Amino acid sequence: MPAIPIPLFALAGFTTGAGMRMLDPLLPLVAAGFGVSVAEATALVAGFVLPYGLVQLLAGPLGDRLGKVRVVTAAVLLYGAGLLASPLATQLGGLVALRAWCGFCAGAVIPLLMAHIADSVPYAGRQVAISRFLTGMVMAQLLAGPVSGVLAQVAGWRAPFLVLGLLALGVGGVLAARLGPALWRGEGDAAGGRGMAAYLDLLRKPSGRWLMAVAFLDGFLLFGGAFPFTGSFLIEVFGRNAAQAGLVVAGFGLGSFAYTRMARPLLGRFGERGLLTLGGCGLALLLAVLALAPAWPVVAAAQVALGLAFYMFHGVLQTLATEALPEARGTAVGGFALALFLGQGAGSLAFGLGLTAIGYRGGFAVAAAGVLALALWARRGARVG
Repeated sequence: MPAIPIPLFALAGFTTGAGMRMLDPLLPLVAAGFGVSVAEATALVAGFVLPYGLVQLLAGPLGDRLGKVRVVTAAVLLYGAGLLASPLATQLGGLVALRAWCGFCAGAVIPLLMAHIADSVPYAGRQVAISRFLTGMVMAQLLAGPVSGVLAQVAGWRAPFLVLGLLALGVGGVLAARLGPALWRGEGDAAGGRGMAAYLDLLRKPSGRWLMAVAFLDGFLLFGGAFPFTGSFLIEVFGRNAAQAGLVVAGFGLGSFAYTRMARPLLGRFGERGLLTLGGCGLALLLAVLALAPAWPVVAAAQVALGLAFYMFHGVLQTLATEALPEARGTAVGGFALALFLGQGAGSLAFGLGLTAIGYRGGFAVAAAGVLALALWARRGARVG
């Protein structure tokens, strides 16, 4: 297979990451456009993340068998087509269906590219290499909110879907061109892959079961339970508009980007177990800050620190996933992503329902307590150095 630079992989990750985070400041606008409540519009979050996770059942084994980058290229192109169709939706149900299609296609991209990088990089340098690749995902967190918010303010909520769809098709086209004839050859880039049976191999290992459980709770409490609703929190509690909320949410990306530059010294100073502890406890503290925030600048400052703390914690888990089943890395990383995003889907539904009972602040407080317990359990159960 032709050598493809990590920055191009990072750009592919950017497109899918932006698709996931673009709705953060848009939920109130989409809800108003379709005449529904914000709580009802949260179906758009679950509609993306549940297929994103479920597709791992197919994408991991398929990538191990046919070639990880080949599967990613097809997925990015199909994802772009779904984004371009999204502005045509006239009802919330139609948009949820298109979000589900986009999530299904996007779900193959990050896990398979991480597994592809892990096939090529020894474990000692893998977390740093993966952090370079994750720059694309981090930049999506940094830019997707403000750009989609500004576009929506100027041209309506449908405009961000159109712009991102064109970008995704362009990235998919470049990947296809770089692969050249290898795009059409049925060569797997992993030594074996036992198909769906590899998931059983993963679950037979105590460390594999631990990793899947931690990933599910990570997704439930953070990806689904807290992070997607910060934009709506800023709009409905502090009176910010969509563009302003997007800029504040983008602070998470600043902290995440700092992690990608600091991964090597942080790992050398604290080790993987130390990063799990510091990152997890930091997340819990910062979510408590959100729950008590008296003004929106406090939320803005917390967002930056949340980005750094999250990747200190989550980055270790991702690296462990690449070594959970070396003979079928696509399947192993796919299983990790499946657990993560099943948790995210469940968390987004639970948080959406909880809004009516305990409000945003109560939800952030519950997430803070849960993340603290998760961090302590992760440190105790992790088999890292």
